[in-house]
Amino acid sequence: MRILAIESSAKAASVAVVRDDVLEAYAYQNTGLTHSRTLMPMVRDALRNADLSLDDIDLIAAANGPGSFTGLRIGVAAAKGLAWAAQKPGIGVSTLEAMARNLAHVKAVICCVMDARRGEYYNALFESDGIEPRRLCEDRTIPLEKLADILARLDTMVVLVGDGANSAFERLEQECPDITLAPPHLIHQSAYGVAMAAKAAYTQRRPADLSALDPVYIRMPQAERERLEREKEREKRGE
Repeated sequence: MRILAIESSAKAASVAVVRDDVLEAYAYQNTGLTHSRTLMPMVRDALRNADLSLDDIDLIAAANGPGSFTGLRIGVAAAKGLAWAAQKPGIGVSTLEAMARNLAHVKAVICCVMDARRGEYYNALFESDGIEPRRLCEDRTIPLEKLADILARLDTMVVLVGDGANSAFERLEQECPDITLAPPHLIHQSAYGVAMAAKAAYTQRRPADLSALDPVYIRMPQAERERLEREKEREKRGE
């Protein structure tokens, strides 16, 4: 199976073409430019460098959350558009699970973290036997203090991965002596991990129609939170 995978959940973005677990082509951008400018040229270049077209792709996948609301929308829209145009199946996978797939070869608890702001992190825990990561909890937002309590009770090595790993590590290492950072080349989100998560999901449940491929935000967008807060304030004032 050949998979075209898209990862755009954070500042950096990547595109991978993976065939039977083998990475055939990879494109990565962390330039500060918007994903709306860089993502489709990256898809084009990855396919061109592998001497492929969309006709050669069996499955199109995107990380659909959690993460940057704008980045997720762009990545999911790109995947849906490509899948629709090429009449290929499309699937969305958890950003956090895709991170864990990058470290499937490590025997440890994999702690995936992304900064969700307001003192919280997007997080999920996975336990890997060196081959396959097994999910220990659902994707969630969690204060770092609560995450520290959970990790401190684990009697095993914990590996932090994700674009929130470095900031979380500075605070977690004091309370969790068995915690370590993923290697620099594996610490950030990767389209290769998206491809591996998509392969696992696709073999278990074939994707339905493309309308099911949507962003999964977990947290309400900031504009919506602010609107609800304003409404609560007006209710308090009796307006």
